[in-house]
Amino acid sequence: MAVFRDMEEVSQGLLSLLNPNRAGTRVRRLLGRQERMIEGLLNTNKDTHRLLSEMLAIEQDVAQKLIDEKETAQHVESKLQKFESELQKTSEKDATLQADLHLLAKELEELQEMERDLTKTEEEVDEDTTVVIPSAVYMSQLYHRVSKIEWDYECEPTVIKGIHHGPSIAQPIHFDSTQHSKKFISDYLWNLVDTQW
Repeated sequence: MAVFRDMEEVSQGLLSLLNPNRAGTRVRRLLGRQERMIEGLLNTNKDTHRLLSEMLAIEQDVAQKLIDEKETAQHVESKLQKFESELQKTSEKDATLQADLHLLAKELEELQEMERDLTKTEEEVDEDTTVVIPSAVYMSQLYHRVSKIEWDYECEPTVIKGIHHGPSIAQPIHFDSTQHSKKFISDYLWNLVDTQW
């Protein structure tokens, strides 16, 4: 505003130059004023450039801070998503472990029940001394007396070999179990047993 006022005064001063009275003094005074006005404009121009440069630097600083904050926010959001994903996996794993634990607890309870039943059965067996369990040797001797078959235990696993000591003659037994059905072999062996006691 002051600059415009000064310009107006210079303009009026120039008009007054037309008046010949004291013209030289007025011209010098007006030129001095014009010089001060130009200096003021130059200083204002310098100040304006300086302020614009400072504002530009501030804007760049603010823009860089915004970029940095945005990158930090994205990094934090990425970490948060990772934590949420891990939390979801952990929750699912925990649910699975809880289900497994429940099943194991149920199985343990069933095993404990079975152990109680077994203990009870063992106690009953201990109390009942009339129960006689025949030994394997006794069963083998009984089987040999009934069937009258003497087995060859040194042959191949797929071969059934032995001697049947029948009422009149001894008869060899030799089968390849891969060539005959189990039913055929069983029927054949039972037919060798003498049914007359």
